[in-house]
Amino acid sequence: MPVFNQSRSRVIQLIFIIVFLVIVGQLFNLQILSSKYTELALDNAVAKKIVYPSRGIIYDRKHRAILDNISKFDFIVTPNQVKGIDTFSLCTILGIDTTEFRKRIVNCITKNGRYRPSVFEPLVSPQVQAQLDENMYKFPGFYLSERPIRSYPYKVAAHVLGYVGEVDTTIIRKSGNFYQMGDYVGRTGLEASYEKVLMGQRGVKFLIKDNKNRIQGPYEGGVLDTASLAGRNLYSSLDIELQQLAEQLMNSKIGGLVAINPKTGGILAMASGPSFDPNDLAGAMFRKNYGRMVMDTARPLYNRAIKGQYPPGSTFKPIGGLIALDEGLITPAYGYPCGGAYYACSRAVKCTHAGHGHAATLRAAIANSCNSYFVNVFRMAIDNPKYQSPHKGYLKWKEYMNAFGLGVRLGVDLPSEDRASVPDTSGYNRDYGNPNWNSCFMQTLGIGQDRMTATPIQMANAMCIIANKGYYYTPHFVDSIQGESAEDTVLAKYRIKHSPLHISDDSYEAIHAGMNDVTVYGTAVSAKIDGIDLCAKTGTAQNPHGKNHSIFVAFAPRQDPKIAMAVVVENSGYGGTWAGPITSLMIEKYLNDTIAEKRKPLLKRISEADLIPSAIKHWYYVKDSLRRVRLAKEVNENTPIEASPVVPRKTTFDPDAEPNRRDTGSGEDPRKFYMNLPGEIRVKKDTAKL
Repeated sequence: MPVFNQSRSRVIQLIFIIVFLVIVGQLFNLQILSSKYTELALDNAVAKKIVYPSRGIIYDRKHRAILDNISKFDFIVTPNQVKGIDTFSLCTILGIDTTEFRKRIVNCITKNGRYRPSVFEPLVSPQVQAQLDENMYKFPGFYLSERPIRSYPYKVAAHVLGYVGEVDTTIIRKSGNFYQMGDYVGRTGLEASYEKVLMGQRGVKFLIKDNKNRIQGPYEGGVLDTASLAGRNLYSSLDIELQQLAEQLMNSKIGGLVAINPKTGGILAMASGPSFDPNDLAGAMFRKNYGRMVMDTARPLYNRAIKGQYPPGSTFKPIGGLIALDEGLITPAYGYPCGGAYYACSRAVKCTHAGHGHAATLRAAIANSCNSYFVNVFRMAIDNPKYQSPHKGYLKWKEYMNAFGLGVRLGVDLPSEDRASVPDTSGYNRDYGNPNWNSCFMQTLGIGQDRMTATPIQMANAMCIIANKGYYYTPHFVDSIQGESAEDTVLAKYRIKHSPLHISDDSYEAIHAGMNDVTVYGTAVSAKIDGIDLCAKTGTAQNPHGKNHSIFVAFAPRQDPKIAMAVVVENSGYGGTWAGPITSLMIEKYLNDTIAEKRKPLLKRISEADLIPSAIKHWYYVKDSLRRVRLAKEVNENTPIEASPVVPRKTTFDPDAEPNRRDTGSGEDPRKFYMNLPGEIRVKKDTAKL
């Protein structure tokens, strides 16, 4: 054979060998190394179902379940498996059209990819679930997945317990893809704060399908399945009966209420008014109700107990007295000759008392809430010669404020707590010039006004410090966690005893005596409880946006305090008129486990009182008018429609929204000018837009 032909033959042989090796190598890769086609085959024959765990249950202090789980079903789709389905039948069952069907499929692919299961229809009703079960063979690529949904048997504590919602792309990204589309996560309240404890662990179940997409049973006998792990339970300090009473008393009112066990820092009750039934944001009800609550001008989603910022008013006076005693500026016998107002600075500060001797001693000044006495005591602290200048004296005073928990975040186990405001010197330097200002420029700080604000939880915590004579535990709800071990450190900070002040017991006793007299002959005689030594202080905080706020702080019993409280009722007048009786009833219920029969009429009167400002009621009036006009147009009614006021639902605003710093908690309503229009003009103006 010629040499040339031999060379060409070898080249051809070499090509065949190479092709053969490539084919063998690819077969080896497909059969042995690669799992791609195995997975595709399994996708056609095996259904992978996510098994969602039950979230942990939350119990109150008597181990009653205040947050539980019920079962619902999500309708799940894996887009790459959707082939030859009966679209008309599916859309009929779900009550959607084909355009919406296609839109949902595209959204699932965009958010979670073609090969991952995504929620097509969340939390279907039992009726829809039954129809889907009967027709599932018509819908390849779809299946029903059981999911535990939160249930609130007592229908209270919405701001405390919080709610869960489906994760979005931001949460998935921040979690490093730990969460997947369809997962639910705590968004507010204890649900958010203790998400890692409550969430549990997902499981997976593999099911074999026939050629009509019908489930035949577990794949490989279930040996590949992984079980879900339920979340751990929380045991809280909340007293659910006290919480129910708190929300009953705060019904149709705007404000905040906090009750704490001073011995432990455990929060016994927390209410923010208006509130709402937490079941309204559970499961399928979330979409229906959340938008309405966000738009509500009463801001039902807004937890005023930890975010509402109010001038503490005269409830601050016991703290002012303690500072003066600790600094050696006064003794318990120190008196001030008040004639009805304080005139030492250019602007007079009036008192509610003008009679002789109402500020003869510290004890009498607290009982009678003498403004002149405490403005004078505040000025003595700021102008204290020991600190050489008002600026340094003020900084020392501010140290005391922060030690009492004012102007700082306490660290309660709820998200979005506000620090409120104890002004620093920079603001006064900016407004009055440095070093031109002195104690006269801020004299009303001595009676809890000027630029000072505090949240209800800060006021209640300050009462814990006074009740305990100098120490406190960080306020918290959760006392223990199921199966708690040494590795669980989340609760460690709530078990540390804080003693930021070293004021003598004698000084505290002097303040206790004055606060006890408040309910004996002072400004809150109506709050007195038979058989209980109640130490209290009224406050009437000036509100530039309307009627004054009613504020009340207290603890009881005097000798062995078991409960400390703060109550704020916006736009309701004197502290002893509304906040005082609310506090008194709460303390009586907690200490006696009942309300005396003779006090039942008081309980009824307060529970039924509607103190929501008229501007907010007008909003409901207009909303109802617009709703009725739209309804009339839809049914082609030509008869006049008579608008009727609507009772506001219990609700709250976006938990992350922050009110104006100077608005004392209510916030400037952007509709303020609109609300001041006569009702008939507002309705006419709005209906003209329809």
